[in-house]
Amino acid sequence: MEQKTCIIISGPTAVGKTDCSIALAQKHHARIISADSRQCFTELNIGVAKPSPAQLAAVPHYFINTHSIHEEVNVKVFEKYTIGVIQQLFDSDNVVVMVGGTGLYIKAFCEGLDEVPAVEERIRKRINEEYQRMGIEWLQNEIRREDPVFFSAGEIHNPQRMMRALEVRLSTGRSLLDFHSGKKIKRDFNIKYINLEIPRSELYDRIDRRVDAMMNAGLLKEAERLYPFRKLNALQTVGYKELFDFMEGKPLPGGRQHSLENAVEEIKKNTRHFAKRQLTWFKKFCR
Repeated sequence: MEQKTCIIISGPTAVGKTDCSIALAQKHHARIISADSRQCFTELNIGVAKPSPAQLAAVPHYFINTHSIHEEVNVKVFEKYTIGVIQQLFDSDNVVVMVGGTGLYIKAFCEGLDEVPAVEERIRKRINEEYQRMGIEWLQNEIRREDPVFFSAGEIHNPQRMMRALEVRLSTGRSLLDFHSGKKIKRDFNIKYINLEIPRSELYDRIDRRVDAMMNAGLLKEAERLYPFRKLNALQTVGYKELFDFMEGKPLPGGRQHSLENAVEEIKKNTRHFAKRQLTWFKKFCR
């Protein structure tokens, strides 16, 4: 490729993005930037399907093992980090590969971010604590009451996005959507998209088998180690939350019997739902 180009590989969890990105990077003698909002945390491994040590050794990766769960990592942090990294990489490389399933991170990298005023830390902390105590239904009701604009057009099944919307509303008096101007930054390099898809039934089978493999690899032990930090934003993540609930003896949806087996089934179900949302998002974004 004559012009500096970032090839972005996107798609739902378990579709095969990691293997594809490594093969493509090796073909172009390129390096890889992760666009995954959880693989950046050094303390998280099995539950976030982080590339193996052999895969990380095969091609240099960026935004993996770069932060601690005790740090605040968000889309703004990601954009600043990746734009700095890619400019450095383009000093010597013509091609950089970006891979991941965090749609908002990829969107920010491609199009830039609108400026949103800082929020009050006490408000952020209170919202997070209330969500942990009362769950997603409480969060949806608060959004409906405080920010009907976001409730009608925003992501009302995404807890992190709803908490962000609520903290902005309570800190600024304005809807988060008020800060979305729709203006897109024109990056000074080419961007090409590869959005991976496979038949839905095959994807769901892969998800189920991946969860089983994670459990066999020691996901429960990893969750037990992370349990003291379960209230941190980094750990509001499918795969960990269900196991934390199991450890605390919380009832499962539908009144099902509390057991590790049922907790694993809950991980599979929630991961499939997450993948479905990713499919919808990337179909729209990459069209």
